[in-house]
Amino acid sequence: MAKKGNRVQVILECTEQKDTSVPGMSRYVTTKNRKNTPTRIELKKFNPFLRRYTVHKEIK
Repeated sequence: MAKKGNRVQVILECTEQKDTSVPGMSRYVTTKNRKNTPTRIELKKFNPFLRRYTVHKEIK
């Protein structure tokens, strides 16, 4: 049975890679507290395809 609470799993996707012609898509899975952060989160994460740190936004 699943836990009941405010913590949900979200997917972060790179925003800068869509504009380039580099194949692949950088995605990360993390959790957030829905009560403390009701808006979509943005984090700087490493993109292995572009080989640099880029902004990743929540997609789901």
